[in-house]
Amino acid sequence: MNSIDFIDFSFVDVIDIVLVALLLFYLYKLVKGTVAINIFIGIVIIYLIWRLTDLLKMDVLSNLLGKFISVGFFALIVVFQQEIRKFLLLLGSTNFTTKRNVIRYFTFLTQNKMSSNLDLNVLLDSCDEMSKSKTGAIVVLQRNNSLDFTLNESNRSSILLSPQVLESIFFKNSPLHDGAVLIENNTIIATRMVLPVSDQRKIPSAYGLRHRAALGISEKTDALVIVISEQSGKIVYVKNGQFYTVNNTKELRDFLTQDLSI
Repeated sequence: MNSIDFIDFSFVDVIDIVLVALLLFYLYKLVKGTVAINIFIGIVIIYLIWRLTDLLKMDVLSNLLGKFISVGFFALIVVFQQEIRKFLLLLGSTNFTTKRNVIRYFTFLTQNKMSSNLDLNVLLDSCDEMSKSKTGAIVVLQRNNSLDFTLNESNRSSILLSPQVLESIFFKNSPLHDGAVLIENNTIIATRMVLPVSDQRKIPSAYGLRHRAALGISEKTDALVIVISEQSGKIVYVKNGQFYTVNNTKELRDFLTQDLSI
């Protein structure tokens, strides 16, 4: 008798395995680079150990792990609520069916970083000048997730990013200085944006409403945010619900180059 005759393996089983593998791969890519990645790996390890103990008939350990796995679904919802929110937000975008967003969706699944036409020199020079002059600003850089839910007829624009344009927008007497600006590639597509504010309580007291708004949009989407403090002129880089203090424009360039694949 052939040792593998007991294995009943069909074409449907192949499809099942491939789909599960793809699902795990996309989940890994979704949380890669965030604090959730370690939790995800830990859950996968526990599941594999549970399946191994079940296969080896280690009843006590298998039952204990099985109880943990049985409530794991609800734990996943709590632990990965930000990542799930990002994914559902992408699927629920109002113009998801447009060609641009279909391409963005599949790019999101494969997690290949979208190359950007952003002129880094212009952005960095503007941020440096606003930092020196203590001009408060919040700049949102759109990546894969659509930010159309933050747009309306009153804040849409189409302004080519050029020297001093950001400084002019955020000048304190400018009618456009309230709110955030949204940049896609090398174009400012919105000004005076009102962003969702984070409800996190563990935010440094030195950070104001701009920082809370930056944190809020980075928790809900994969957008990158640059915040310049009006009080101190310090630059803070925000992504995936995390603050990163930037000491100089070289550090900011390194962050943007890595995250935008420039």
